Amino acid sequence: MILFTKLHGNGNDFILIDEYDQEVIPEAEKSAFAKIFCNRRCGIGADGVLFVSRSRHANLRMRIFNSDGSEAEMCGNGLFCVVKYSIEAGHIVLGEIKIETLAGDIKSEVRKQAKEIWAKLDMPVSEAFSEFELSDFEVFALDVGVPHAVIFVDDLDLPISEIAPKIRFDPVFPRGTNVNFVLVEHGDLKIRTYERGVEDETLSCGTGVAACAAIANRLGKVGDKVNVQTKGGLLRVYINDNVFLEGTAEIVYGGAIR
Repeated sequence: MILFTKLHGNGNDFILIDEYDQEVIPEAEKSAFAKIFCNRRCGIGADGVLFVSRSRHANLRMRIFNSDGSEAEMCGNGLFCVVKYSIEAGHIVLGEIKIETLAGDIKSEVRKQAKEIWAKLDMPVSEAFSEFELSDFEVFALDVGVPHAVIFVDDLDLPISEIAPKIRFDPVFPRGTNVNFVLVEHGDLKIRTYERGVEDETLSCGTGVAACAAIANRLGKVGDKVNVQTKGGLLRVYINDNVFLEGTAEIVYGGAIR
């Protein structure tokens, strides 16, 4: 029997497997497990699977497998879910923590406010960004632990599932890319994101939020404190020398796979 927890961060939903004390899903089966159980018709249904385990040098280790079975470097909303679960499970305590990911160690400040667990993530944002013209769009590319393409638009009412794949699979992105469409409004942002590995639009993408805010700030479109509205809810970004993403997550239910 495999125990799991279903969580979401801003509607970006995950199946979490706790491997803090022992491996639950063998390494060779993790990819297939994600493909099977992320299926919304025949499985549990999720954008990805999170595996939480011990780290030799950090407070926790997080791995994420997308719904297509591919392993991603990291995930912002996934990290919020890992923090929420790990506080409840007693794996970590409030304060400053460090989480090991394939994108490196992510520092986080964890606090409790109005019965909610909030995490402020120090995002690994690259110094430089690139600019391309693709599919008749001006595209800005930035790595925030995972690759992101950022496109500023005047209207978010777009057929994203038709437009985004052409950019997501363009050869200019050797690893592929997530694709974000951004509307600047009164110094804040509204975004829609097509996620690599999910191969569809998701309700929210934490790394996408960070990438959009960072690019918009560098282009002078927003200040150093940015509210970013996604379909799933609101996330906050704070920018100084670093880029900090603040948000929370909810546990939906727990269950067992026979």
